Amino acid sequence: METLMTEPGPSTPGSPATSPDVSPAGTQDPPAIPGRDAAPTPPVPRRRHRGHLAHQAVPPTAPAPAAPAAGRRTGLLVTLVLGGLTALAPLSMDMYLPALPQVTDALHSPAATVQLTLTTCLAGMALGQMVVGPMSDKWGRRRPLLAGMVIYVLATALCAFAPGAELLIAFRLLQGLAGAAGIVIARAVVRDLYDGVAMARFFSTLMLVAGVAPVVAPLIGGQILRITDWRGVFAVLTVVGVLLTLLVWRALPESLPAARRHSGGLGQTVRTMGGLLADRVFSGYLLAGAFAFTAMFAYISASPFVVQEIYGASPQVFGLLFGANSVGLVLVGQINGKLLVGRVGLDKVLGTGLALMAVAAAGLLLMSSGAFGTVGLAPVAAGLFVMMAAMGLVAPSTNALAMQRTPHAAGSASALMGTSTFLLGSVASPLVGIAGERTAVPMALVQLSCTVLALVCFLVMCRPWQRRGESNDGTAGERNRL
Repeated sequence: METLMTEPGPSTPGSPATSPDVSPAGTQDPPAIPGRDAAPTPPVPRRRHRGHLAHQAVPPTAPAPAAPAAGRRTGLLVTLVLGGLTALAPLSMDMYLPALPQVTDALHSPAATVQLTLTTCLAGMALGQMVVGPMSDKWGRRRPLLAGMVIYVLATALCAFAPGAELLIAFRLLQGLAGAAGIVIARAVVRDLYDGVAMARFFSTLMLVAGVAPVVAPLIGGQILRITDWRGVFAVLTVVGVLLTLLVWRALPESLPAARRHSGGLGQTVRTMGGLLADRVFSGYLLAGAFAFTAMFAYISASPFVVQEIYGASPQVFGLLFGANSVGLVLVGQINGKLLVGRVGLDKVLGTGLALMAVAAAGLLLMSSGAFGTVGLAPVAAGLFVMMAAMGLVAPSTNALAMQRTPHAAGSASALMGTSTFLLGSVASPLVGIAGERTAVPMALVQLSCTVLALVCFLVMCRPWQRRGESNDGTAGERNRL
Protein backbone atom coordinates (compact mmCIF):
# COMPACT_ATOMS: atom_id res chain seq x y z
CA MET A 1 0.00 0.00 0.00
CA GLU A 2 1.54 3.29 -1.09
CA THR A 3 1.66 6.08 1.46
CA LEU A 4 1.47 9.65 0.26
CA MET A 5 3.89 12.07 1.83
CA THR A 6 2.37 15.37 0.70
CA GLU A 7 2.32 17.64 3.73
CA PRO A 8 0.29 20.72 4.56
CA GLY A 9 2.07 24.00 4.44
CA PRO A 10 1.82 26.94 6.80
CA SER A 11 -1.49 27.67 8.41
CA THR A 12 -3.02 30.42 10.41
CA PRO A 13 -6.12 30.08 12.57
CA GLY A 14 -8.96 29.25 10.27
CA SER A 15 -6.83 29.20 7.15
CA PRO A 16 -6.35 26.29 4.79
CA ALA A 17 -3.55 23.82 5.33
CA THR A 18 -1.94 24.39 1.94
CA SER A 19 0.88 26.81 1.37
CA PRO A 20 0.39 29.46 -1.34
CA ASP A 21 3.88 28.54 -2.58
CA VAL A 22 2.68 25.11 -3.62
CA SER A 23 1.33 24.74 -7.11
CA PRO A 24 -1.62 22.43 -7.94
CA ALA A 25 0.78 19.73 -9.00
CA GLY A 26 2.40 19.80 -5.58
CA THR A 27 5.70 21.44 -6.72
CA GLN A 28 7.10 24.53 -5.02
CA ASP A 29 8.10 27.74 -6.77
CA PRO A 30 11.87 28.07 -7.37
CA PRO A 31 13.81 29.97 -4.71
CA ALA A 32 14.39 33.67 -5.21
CA ILE A 33 17.65 34.64 -6.90
CA PRO A 34 19.56 37.33 -4.96
CA GLY A 35 19.68 40.61 -6.80
CA ARG A 36 16.91 39.71 -9.22
CA ASP A 37 13.97 38.64 -7.08
CA ALA A 38 14.68 40.81 -4.07
CA ALA A 39 11.73 43.12 -4.67
CA PRO A 40 8.71 42.20 -2.58
CA THR A 41 5.87 40.64 -4.48
CA PRO A 42 2.44 42.16 -3.78
CA PRO A 43 -0.30 39.84 -2.52
CA VAL A 44 -2.11 37.92 -5.23
CA PRO A 45 -5.78 39.00 -5.30
CA ARG A 46 -8.37 36.34 -4.77
CA ARG A 47 -11.48 35.99 -6.88
CA ARG A 48 -14.69 35.93 -4.92
CA HIS A 49 -17.20 33.19 -5.66
CA ARG A 50 -20.80 33.44 -4.69
CA GLY A 51 -21.67 31.31 -1.68
CA HIS A 52 -18.40 31.55 0.26
CA LEU A 53 -15.87 34.12 1.45
CA ALA A 54 -12.37 34.65 0.15
CA HIS A 55 -9.48 34.55 2.55
CA GLN A 56 -6.78 37.09 2.98
CA ALA A 57 -4.04 36.67 0.43
CA VAL A 58 -0.56 35.68 1.60
CA PRO A 59 2.48 37.00 -0.25
CA PRO A 60 3.89 34.15 -2.29
CA THR A 61 7.41 35.03 -1.17
CA ALA A 62 6.59 34.59 2.51
CA PRO A 63 8.94 32.04 4.10
CA ALA A 64 7.27 28.77 4.86
CA PRO A 65 7.63 27.48 8.43
CA ALA A 66 8.32 23.86 9.12
CA ALA A 67 5.53 21.48 8.37
CA PRO A 68 3.45 20.24 11.30
CA ALA A 69 4.83 17.26 13.15
CA ALA A 70 1.78 15.24 12.17
CA GLY A 71 2.62 15.70 8.51
CA ARG A 72 6.25 14.70 8.99
CA ARG A 73 5.30 11.52 10.84
CA THR A 74 2.85 10.30 8.24
CA GLY A 75 3.86 6.82 7.15
CA LEU A 76 2.61 3.34 6.46
CA LEU A 77 1.64 2.73 10.10
CA VAL A 78 -0.48 5.90 10.22
CA THR A 79 -2.13 4.84 6.96
CA LEU A 80 -2.96 1.45 8.46
CA VAL A 81 -4.34 3.07 11.63
CA LEU A 82 -6.60 5.40 9.64
CA GLY A 83 -7.68 2.45 7.49
CA GLY A 84 -8.49 0.45 10.62
CA LEU A 85 -10.59 3.30 12.00
CA THR A 86 -12.43 3.51 8.67
CA ALA A 87 -13.07 -0.24 8.72
CA LEU A 88 -14.42 -0.20 12.28
CA ALA A 89 -18.01 0.44 11.16
CA PRO A 90 -18.27 -2.46 8.66
CA LEU A 91 -16.47 -4.77 11.08
CA SER A 92 -18.87 -3.89 13.90
CA MET A 93 -21.90 -4.38 11.66
CA ASP A 94 -21.03 -7.20 9.25
CA MET A 95 -18.98 -9.54 11.45
CA TYR A 96 -22.08 -9.91 13.60
CA LEU A 97 -24.47 -10.74 10.73
CA PRO A 98 -23.90 -14.55 10.62
CA ALA A 99 -24.67 -14.72 14.35
CA LEU A 100 -28.18 -13.22 14.16
CA PRO A 101 -30.02 -16.59 14.11
CA GLN A 102 -27.96 -17.76 17.09
CA VAL A 103 -28.75 -14.59 19.03
CA THR A 104 -32.45 -15.08 18.35
CA ASP A 105 -32.37 -18.60 19.77
CA ALA A 106 -29.99 -17.92 22.66
CA LEU A 107 -31.84 -14.87 23.99
CA HIS A 108 -35.32 -16.27 23.21
CA SER A 109 -36.28 -13.11 21.34
CA PRO A 110 -38.12 -12.62 18.06
CA ALA A 111 -36.06 -11.87 14.97
CA ALA A 112 -37.52 -8.35 14.70
CA THR A 113 -36.21 -7.51 18.17
CA VAL A 114 -32.76 -8.90 17.45
CA GLN A 115 -32.60 -6.92 14.21
CA LEU A 116 -32.87 -3.80 16.32
CA THR A 117 -29.32 -4.52 17.47
CA LEU A 118 -28.25 -3.63 13.93
CA THR A 119 -30.49 -0.58 13.66
CA THR A 120 -29.37 0.92 16.98
CA CYS A 121 -25.70 0.41 16.17
CA LEU A 122 -26.17 2.16 12.82
CA ALA A 123 -28.14 4.98 14.47
CA GLY A 124 -25.42 5.36 17.11
CA MET A 125 -22.74 5.69 14.45
CA ALA A 126 -24.79 8.36 12.68
CA LEU A 127 -25.55 10.44 15.77
CA GLY A 128 -22.16 9.95 17.38
CA GLN A 129 -20.43 11.63 14.47
CA MET A 130 -22.45 14.80 15.06
CA VAL A 131 -21.06 14.93 18.61
CA VAL A 132 -17.47 13.77 18.15
CA GLY A 133 -16.75 15.79 14.99
CA PRO A 134 -17.20 19.23 16.57
CA MET A 135 -15.44 18.01 19.73
CA SER A 136 -12.37 17.20 17.66
CA ASP A 137 -12.40 20.70 16.16
CA LYS A 138 -12.32 22.13 19.69
CA TRP A 139 -9.98 19.77 21.57
CA GLY A 140 -7.92 18.23 18.79
CA ARG A 141 -8.17 14.79 17.23
CA ARG A 142 -6.36 12.54 19.70
CA ARG A 143 -8.30 13.10 22.93
CA PRO A 144 -11.83 12.57 21.55
CA LEU A 145 -10.58 9.63 19.46
CA LEU A 146 -8.89 7.88 22.38
CA ALA A 147 -11.92 8.49 24.63
CA GLY A 148 -14.25 7.11 21.97
CA MET A 149 -12.08 4.04 21.40
CA VAL A 150 -11.94 3.24 25.13
CA ILE A 151 -15.73 3.49 25.39
CA TYR A 152 -16.06 1.38 22.24
CA VAL A 153 -13.95 -1.38 23.80
CA LEU A 154 -16.00 -1.34 27.02
CA ALA A 155 -19.33 -1.31 25.15
CA THR A 156 -18.24 -4.19 22.90
CA ALA A 157 -17.16 -6.24 25.91
CA LEU A 158 -20.54 -5.58 27.55
CA CYS A 159 -22.25 -6.86 24.39
CA ALA A 160 -20.44 -10.16 24.84
CA PHE A 161 -21.97 -10.55 28.32
CA ALA A 162 -25.45 -9.16 27.61
CA PRO A 163 -28.03 -11.40 29.37
CA GLY A 164 -30.98 -10.31 27.24
CA ALA A 165 -31.96 -8.66 23.98
CA GLU A 166 -32.92 -5.35 25.60
CA LEU A 167 -29.50 -4.85 27.18
CA LEU A 168 -27.80 -6.01 23.98
CA ILE A 169 -29.70 -3.33 22.07
CA ALA A 170 -28.59 -0.69 24.58
CA PHE A 171 -24.97 -1.81 24.48
CA ARG A 172 -25.00 -1.84 20.69
CA LEU A 173 -26.27 1.74 20.69
CA LEU A 174 -23.38 2.73 22.96
CA GLN A 175 -20.99 0.78 20.75
CA GLY A 176 -22.18 2.70 17.69
CA LEU A 177 -21.97 6.07 19.44
CA ALA A 178 -18.39 5.42 20.54
CA GLY A 179 -17.32 3.76 17.29
CA ALA A 180 -18.38 6.90 15.42
CA ALA A 181 -15.26 8.59 16.80
CA GLY A 182 -13.01 6.48 14.61
CA ILE A 183 -15.08 7.08 11.47
CA VAL A 184 -15.40 10.85 11.74
CA ILE A 185 -11.93 11.62 13.06
CA ALA A 186 -10.17 9.44 10.50
CA ARG A 187 -11.67 11.60 7.73
CA ALA A 188 -10.79 14.80 9.61
CA VAL A 189 -7.17 13.67 10.12
CA VAL A 190 -6.83 13.05 6.39
CA ARG A 191 -7.99 16.63 5.80
CA ASP A 192 -5.47 17.91 8.34
CA LEU A 193 -2.54 16.08 6.75
CA TYR A 194 -3.33 16.26 3.05
CA ASP A 195 -4.62 18.67 0.46
CA GLY A 196 -5.76 18.63 -3.16
CA VAL A 197 -4.45 15.73 -5.21
CA ALA A 198 -2.76 14.06 -2.26
CA MET A 199 -5.99 14.05 -0.26
CA ALA A 200 -7.95 12.48 -3.11
CA ARG A 201 -5.28 9.81 -3.51
CA PHE A 202 -5.26 9.06 0.20
CA PHE A 203 -9.03 8.65 0.27
CA SER A 204 -8.64 6.19 -2.61
CA THR A 205 -6.07 4.31 -0.53
CA LEU A 206 -8.46 4.15 2.43
CA MET A 207 -11.06 2.62 0.11
CA LEU A 208 -8.79 -0.40 -0.19
CA VAL A 209 -9.50 -1.11 3.48
CA ALA A 210 -13.08 0.15 3.52
CA GLY A 211 -13.96 -1.98 0.49
CA VAL A 212 -12.35 -5.18 1.75
CA ALA A 213 -13.76 -4.99 5.29
CA PRO A 214 -17.43 -5.65 4.37
CA VAL A 215 -16.34 -8.69 2.37
CA VAL A 216 -14.12 -10.35 4.95
CA ALA A 217 -16.14 -9.39 8.04
CA PRO A 218 -18.99 -11.92 7.51
CA LEU A 219 -16.44 -14.59 6.58
CA ILE A 220 -14.52 -13.95 9.80
CA GLY A 221 -17.76 -14.00 11.77
CA GLY A 222 -18.74 -17.32 10.21
CA GLN A 223 -15.39 -18.86 11.11
CA ILE A 224 -15.66 -17.59 14.68
CA LEU A 225 -19.04 -19.28 15.00
CA ARG A 226 -17.44 -22.60 14.08
CA ILE A 227 -15.40 -22.60 17.30
CA THR A 228 -17.59 -20.54 19.65
CA ASP A 229 -21.00 -18.87 19.88
CA TRP A 230 -22.21 -15.34 19.07
CA ARG A 231 -20.58 -13.93 22.20
CA GLY A 232 -17.21 -14.87 20.75
CA VAL A 233 -17.82 -12.46 17.86
CA PHE A 234 -17.99 -9.57 20.31
CA ALA A 235 -14.95 -10.92 22.15
CA VAL A 236 -12.95 -10.75 18.90
CA LEU A 237 -14.27 -7.24 18.21
CA THR A 238 -13.16 -6.27 21.72
CA VAL A 239 -9.64 -7.48 21.00
CA VAL A 240 -9.65 -5.59 17.69
CA GLY A 241 -10.76 -2.46 19.55
CA VAL A 242 -8.00 -2.82 22.14
CA LEU A 243 -5.31 -3.27 19.48
CA LEU A 244 -6.59 -0.32 17.47
CA THR A 245 -6.72 1.86 20.60
CA LEU A 246 -3.09 1.03 21.39
CA LEU A 247 -2.07 1.83 17.82
CA VAL A 248 -3.88 5.17 17.96
CA TRP A 249 -2.16 5.99 21.25
CA ARG A 250 1.32 5.06 20.05
CA ALA A 251 1.32 5.83 16.33
CA LEU A 252 -1.23 8.54 15.51
CA PRO A 253 0.07 12.04 16.34
CA GLU A 254 -2.10 15.08 16.90
CA SER A 255 -2.86 16.53 13.48
CA LEU A 256 -4.77 19.70 14.45
CA PRO A 257 -2.52 22.47 15.84
CA ALA A 258 -3.84 24.40 18.82
CA ALA A 259 -3.93 27.60 16.77
CA ARG A 260 -6.52 26.10 14.43
CA ARG A 261 -8.90 24.79 17.08
CA HIS A 262 -12.25 26.35 17.93
CA SER A 263 -12.84 27.63 21.45
CA GLY A 264 -16.61 28.06 21.29
CA GLY A 265 -19.27 25.89 22.85
CA LEU A 266 -22.55 24.54 21.51
CA GLY A 267 -23.49 27.85 19.94
CA GLN A 268 -20.25 28.01 17.99
CA THR A 269 -20.73 24.41 16.85
CA VAL A 270 -24.22 25.18 15.56
CA ARG A 271 -22.99 28.28 13.77
CA THR A 272 -20.08 26.36 12.25
CA MET A 273 -22.33 23.60 10.93
CA GLY A 274 -24.84 26.17 9.72
CA GLY A 275 -22.08 27.97 7.85
CA LEU A 276 -20.93 24.72 6.28
CA LEU A 277 -24.42 23.87 5.08
CA ALA A 278 -24.85 27.43 3.79
CA ASP A 279 -21.91 26.83 1.45
CA ARG A 280 -23.84 25.69 -1.61
CA VAL A 281 -20.90 23.86 -3.16
CA PHE A 282 -20.03 21.94 0.02
CA SER A 283 -23.67 20.94 0.50
CA GLY A 284 -23.81 19.81 -3.12
CA TYR A 285 -20.88 17.45 -2.67
CA LEU A 286 -22.28 16.26 0.66
CA LEU A 287 -25.68 15.39 -0.85
CA ALA A 288 -24.16 13.87 -4.00
CA GLY A 289 -22.01 11.55 -1.90
CA ALA A 290 -24.84 10.70 0.49
CA PHE A 291 -27.30 9.81 -2.29
CA ALA A 292 -24.67 7.73 -4.09
CA PHE A 293 -23.97 5.80 -0.89
CA THR A 294 -27.71 5.31 -0.41
CA ALA A 295 -27.83 3.60 -3.80
CA MET A 296 -25.04 1.32 -2.60
CA PHE A 297 -26.89 0.62 0.67
CA ALA A 298 -29.93 -0.36 -1.41
CA TYR A 299 -27.76 -2.93 -3.17
CA ILE A 300 -26.37 -4.28 0.11
CA SER A 301 -29.84 -4.58 1.65
CA ALA A 302 -31.63 -6.13 -1.32
CA SER A 303 -29.00 -8.17 -3.16
CA PRO A 304 -29.24 -11.30 -0.94
CA PHE A 305 -32.95 -11.61 -1.77
CA VAL A 306 -32.64 -10.52 -5.41
CA VAL A 307 -29.79 -12.88 -6.25
CA GLN A 308 -30.93 -15.89 -4.23
CA GLU A 309 -34.73 -15.71 -4.04
CA ILE A 310 -35.62 -14.10 -7.38
CA TYR A 311 -32.84 -15.46 -9.59
CA GLY A 312 -32.35 -18.72 -7.69
CA ALA A 313 -28.60 -18.49 -7.06
CA SER A 314 -27.03 -20.48 -4.25
CA PRO A 315 -25.50 -18.77 -1.19
CA GLN A 316 -22.08 -19.65 -2.57
CA VAL A 317 -22.81 -17.92 -5.89
CA PHE A 318 -24.16 -14.91 -4.03
CA GLY A 319 -20.97 -14.78 -1.96
CA LEU A 320 -18.84 -14.87 -5.10
CA LEU A 321 -20.86 -12.09 -6.76
CA PHE A 322 -20.80 -9.95 -3.63
CA GLY A 323 -17.06 -10.41 -3.33
CA ALA A 324 -16.51 -9.65 -7.03
CA ASN A 325 -18.47 -6.40 -6.75
CA SER A 326 -16.46 -5.35 -3.72
CA VAL A 327 -13.22 -6.16 -5.52
CA GLY A 328 -14.43 -4.05 -8.47
CA LEU A 329 -15.04 -1.12 -6.14
CA VAL A 330 -11.57 -1.45 -4.62
CA LEU A 331 -9.80 -1.86 -7.98
CA VAL A 332 -11.49 1.16 -9.55
CA GLY A 333 -10.71 3.16 -6.43
CA GLN A 334 -7.04 2.26 -6.74
CA ILE A 335 -7.01 3.04 -10.48
CA ASN A 336 -8.56 6.38 -9.64
CA GLY A 337 -5.92 7.14 -7.02
CA LYS A 338 -2.91 5.94 -9.02
CA LEU A 339 -3.79 6.98 -12.56
CA LEU A 340 -6.63 9.52 -12.71
CA VAL A 341 -6.09 11.85 -9.76
CA GLY A 342 -3.71 14.61 -10.77
CA ARG A 343 -4.33 14.01 -14.47
CA VAL A 344 -8.10 14.42 -14.62
CA GLY A 345 -10.04 17.00 -12.61
CA LEU A 346 -11.86 15.58 -9.59
CA ASP A 347 -15.16 17.08 -10.77
CA LYS A 348 -14.82 15.19 -14.06
CA VAL A 349 -14.06 11.96 -12.22
CA LEU A 350 -17.06 12.48 -9.94
CA GLY A 351 -19.39 13.31 -12.82
CA THR A 352 -18.26 10.23 -14.74
CA GLY A 353 -18.79 7.98 -11.73
CA LEU A 354 -22.29 9.33 -11.07
CA ALA A 355 -23.22 8.99 -14.74
CA LEU A 356 -22.05 5.35 -14.78
CA MET A 357 -24.10 4.63 -11.66
CA ALA A 358 -27.20 6.22 -13.20
CA VAL A 359 -26.81 4.22 -16.44
CA ALA A 360 -26.34 0.98 -14.51
CA ALA A 361 -29.38 1.72 -12.32
CA ALA A 362 -31.51 2.52 -15.38
CA GLY A 363 -30.46 -0.77 -16.98
CA LEU A 364 -31.30 -2.69 -13.82
CA LEU A 365 -34.75 -1.07 -13.68
CA LEU A 366 -35.46 -1.95 -17.31
CA MET A 367 -34.33 -5.55 -16.82
CA SER A 368 -36.24 -6.05 -13.55
CA SER A 369 -39.44 -4.52 -14.98
CA GLY A 370 -39.43 -6.90 -17.97
CA ALA A 371 -38.65 -4.33 -20.67
CA PHE A 372 -36.19 -6.80 -22.23
CA GLY A 373 -38.28 -9.85 -21.53
CA THR A 374 -37.00 -12.50 -19.17
CA VAL A 375 -33.35 -11.98 -18.36
CA GLY A 376 -31.05 -14.23 -16.38
CA LEU A 377 -28.73 -13.51 -13.51
CA ALA A 378 -25.69 -12.60 -15.63
CA PRO A 379 -26.99 -9.24 -17.02
CA VAL A 380 -28.28 -8.24 -13.59
CA ALA A 381 -24.95 -9.15 -12.00
CA ALA A 382 -23.16 -7.07 -14.65
CA GLY A 383 -25.32 -4.04 -13.87
CA LEU A 384 -24.67 -4.39 -10.14
CA PHE A 385 -20.94 -4.73 -10.80
CA VAL A 386 -20.85 -1.49 -12.82
CA MET A 387 -22.75 0.35 -10.11
CA MET A 388 -20.45 -0.82 -7.32
CA ALA A 389 -17.27 -0.27 -9.33
CA ALA A 390 -18.34 3.30 -10.14
CA MET A 391 -18.41 4.01 -6.40
CA GLY A 392 -14.64 3.72 -6.59
CA LEU A 393 -14.75 6.99 -8.54
CA VAL A 394 -17.51 8.68 -6.58
CA ALA A 395 -16.54 8.10 -2.94
CA PRO A 396 -12.95 9.44 -2.96
CA SER A 397 -13.94 12.41 -5.13
CA THR A 398 -16.87 13.55 -2.99
CA ASN A 399 -14.82 13.19 0.19
CA ALA A 400 -11.87 15.12 -1.23
CA LEU A 401 -13.90 17.87 -2.91
CA ALA A 402 -16.10 18.48 0.13
CA MET A 403 -13.32 18.32 2.72
CA GLN A 404 -11.10 20.52 0.54
CA ARG A 405 -13.43 23.44 1.27
CA THR A 406 -13.38 23.03 5.07
CA PRO A 407 -9.84 23.19 6.50
CA HIS A 408 -11.15 25.38 9.31
CA ALA A 409 -13.78 22.86 10.50
CA ALA A 410 -12.78 19.43 9.21
CA GLY A 411 -14.31 17.62 12.17
CA SER A 412 -17.70 19.27 11.81
CA ALA A 413 -17.65 18.76 8.04
CA SER A 414 -16.74 15.10 8.45
CA ALA A 415 -19.58 14.70 10.96
CA LEU A 416 -22.12 16.20 8.56
CA MET A 417 -20.94 13.95 5.72
CA GLY A 418 -20.95 10.78 7.81
CA THR A 419 -24.28 11.45 9.47
CA SER A 420 -26.05 12.27 6.20
CA THR A 421 -24.68 9.08 4.64
CA PHE A 422 -25.78 6.84 7.50
CA LEU A 423 -29.21 8.45 7.87
CA LEU A 424 -30.06 8.29 4.16
CA GLY A 425 -28.64 4.78 3.97
CA SER A 426 -30.88 3.61 6.80
CA VAL A 427 -33.91 4.75 4.75
CA ALA A 428 -32.91 2.56 1.81
CA SER A 429 -33.30 -0.75 3.67
CA PRO A 430 -37.09 -0.63 4.22
CA LEU A 431 -37.78 0.88 0.79
CA VAL A 432 -36.12 -1.92 -1.18
CA GLY A 433 -38.28 -4.50 0.57
CA ILE A 434 -41.66 -2.94 -0.20
CA ALA A 435 -42.57 -5.60 -2.77
CA GLY A 436 -41.17 -8.45 -0.72
CA GLU A 437 -39.12 -11.11 -2.51
CA ARG A 438 -41.09 -11.19 -5.77
CA THR A 439 -39.35 -8.52 -7.83
CA ALA A 440 -36.16 -6.46 -7.98
CA VAL A 441 -38.00 -3.34 -9.18
CA PRO A 442 -37.95 -1.58 -5.75
CA MET A 443 -34.18 -2.02 -5.47
CA ALA A 444 -33.55 -0.70 -8.99
CA LEU A 445 -36.03 2.15 -8.55
CA VAL A 446 -34.37 3.30 -5.31
CA GLN A 447 -30.95 3.06 -6.94
CA LEU A 448 -32.01 5.06 -10.01
CA SER A 449 -33.76 7.71 -7.91
CA CYS A 450 -30.73 8.14 -5.65
CA THR A 451 -28.20 8.32 -8.47
CA VAL A 452 -30.31 10.85 -10.39
CA LEU A 453 -30.65 12.95 -7.22
CA ALA A 454 -26.89 12.72 -6.71
CA LEU A 455 -26.31 13.96 -10.27
CA VAL A 456 -28.81 16.80 -9.83
CA CYS A 457 -27.16 17.93 -6.58
CA PHE A 458 -23.74 17.81 -8.22
CA LEU A 459 -24.75 19.75 -11.32
CA VAL A 460 -27.16 22.26 -9.78
CA MET A 461 -25.37 23.00 -6.52
CA CYS A 462 -21.69 22.43 -7.29
CA ARG A 463 -21.80 23.85 -10.84
CA PRO A 464 -18.28 22.69 -11.71
CA TRP A 465 -18.25 24.59 -15.02
CA GLN A 466 -18.43 27.88 -13.07
CA ARG A 467 -15.28 27.05 -11.11
CA ARG A 468 -12.88 26.39 -13.94
CA GLY A 469 -10.60 29.07 -12.53
CA GLU A 470 -9.77 26.66 -9.76
CA SER A 471 -6.92 24.22 -10.25
CA ASN A 472 -7.70 21.24 -12.44
CA ASP A 473 -6.96 18.76 -9.67
CA GLY A 474 -9.92 19.90 -7.64
CA THR A 475 -7.99 22.18 -5.28
CA ALA A 476 -10.29 25.06 -4.50
CA GLY A 477 -8.88 28.44 -5.34
CA GLU A 478 -10.87 29.81 -2.44
CA ARG A 479 -12.48 28.08 0.48
CA ASN A 480 -15.31 28.88 2.80
CA ARG A 481 -14.19 30.58 5.97
CA LEU A 482 -16.54 31.02 8.92
